[in-house]
Amino acid sequence: MKFGIVAFPSKQLQDLANTYRKRYDSQYSKITPHIKLKDAFEVDESEVESISKTVESIANQYSPLKIHASKISSFFPTTNVIYFKIEQTEQLMNLHKDLNERINIGEQKHVFTPHITIGQDLTEAEHDDIYPQLRMFGIDVKEEIDRIHLIYQLEDGSWTTYETYKLTGEN
Repeated sequence: MKFGIVAFPSKQLQDLANTYRKRYDSQYSKITPHIKLKDAFEVDESEVESISKTVESIANQYSPLKIHASKISSFFPTTNVIYFKIEQTEQLMNLHKDLNERINIGEQKHVFTPHITIGQDLTEAEHDDIYPQLRMFGIDVKEEIDRIHLIYQLEDGSWTTYETYKLTGEN
């Protein structure tokens, strides 16, 4: 089974992201707007409970995440992905590091760049047309996220929550 670990922002920020995603994101119908904390990884069903307990243990060490979506950015020229940039904080970096060290399954594909994808699988021409327009609108949203989620992929390619963990710690 394929799993991942994410943080879902507030409904308001999800709705804002979805105004762009429904037009520019090929994965719009497959997953809710999110901040990926650990890249997708494959595990046998027998390992899921142990992973879930590890995520719970980590969540119990961290206080709610304070995030700031500060601008619209792009991973171009590496990929034609457009996203809401989430400012890196020590807390977010440490959470990402703990999840990846304690659940050492799968490879991290990219350097951790906290973000919420709003456009992907765009051609270069589409990217070059859309990106400057979206940057003009910008974004400046601060909020707190008090839960992280272990999610898994269904047969149709969509993702759903396996378990939700409340951030209750001091870090």
